[in-house]
Amino acid sequence: HVQLVESGGGSVQAGGSLRLSCAVSGNTYSAYCLGWLRQASGKERAEVATIDAGGSTTYADSVKGRFTISEDKVKNTLYLQMSSLKPEDTATYFCAYDPHCLSSWYDWGQGTQVTVS
Repeated sequence: HVQLVESGGGSVQAGGSLRLSCAVSGNTYSAYCLGWLRQASGKERAEVATIDAGGSTTYADSVKGRFTISEDKVKNTLYLQMSSLKPEDTATYFCAYDPHCLSSWYDWGQGTQVTVS
């Protein structure tokens, strides 16, 4: 298993920015994916952005051009830089690990709340 611990959530006004961090520990597969998912109140959890071991990224249409996912392999940390935040971005954000990049998320962090007003 991989352990994931998120930080960096909080409250921000619309148009503002936040950076989420996720400390990753444990043994990862060679062809893994890491991702950020979010769950708004009353809605299902949805993928926001993913990154594979080679650095290729994907984004949900709703965040393209506003969010950037990145990984610092030296610090073993996953990031999500969020800009031009909108009230509809309000959700609990989770980082997750997929050992085979099949969008089958195997390990999860505890989540961090982001509120945009």
